[in-house]
Amino acid sequence: MKVNIGSKNKSKVASLTEILKEYPDFSSAEVVACDAISDVSHQPKSLAETIAGAKARAKNCFKECEYSVGLESGLMEVPETKTGYMDVTACAIYDGKTFHLGLSSAFEYPVEVTKYALKNNAEFSDAFRDLGFTNEKKIGEGDGIIAFLTKGRLVRKEYTKQAITTALIHLENKELY
Repeated sequence: MKVNIGSKNKSKVASLTEILKEYPDFSSAEVVACDAISDVSHQPKSLAETIAGAKARAKNCFKECEYSVGLESGLMEVPETKTGYMDVTACAIYDGKTFHLGLSSAFEYPVEVTKYALKNNAEFSDAFRDLGFTNEKKIGEGDGIIAFLTKGRLVRKEYTKQAITTALIHLENKELY
């Protein structure tokens, strides 16, 4: 079985490869990384835009495979938070006809980072670097901002696996969906 992923981000590819090994129907799947356009802004600013980006990535890399996977991180409005937003990762698994969606847990960026990113229309990794929180050029391909904020207790790969796992609920329990 071949499963395409609409990203060449090493962290995302590793997340999918590792999580699929835990599922009998996918344990021998070949994961192929593809460049796929999200058709949304570089920094999605709503849950709807984040999900649309994940779906577009999955659909845009569905070629010669049984399934394709799109992953997109973005903001969603959350009342009562300090910034009004939290970051969430959406996963869309596409079988050529139907999308199967899942989300990760969510977290809030520091107020200063959120204000900077929104004001400058910047990606959060760039805002984090521009404000001096990190010198890493590709923080999203490593442990991610989530690792910095949780002091290593949650890393991007595990955070991404949450979204994939919740999308796989549909495929593992087809009789329920």
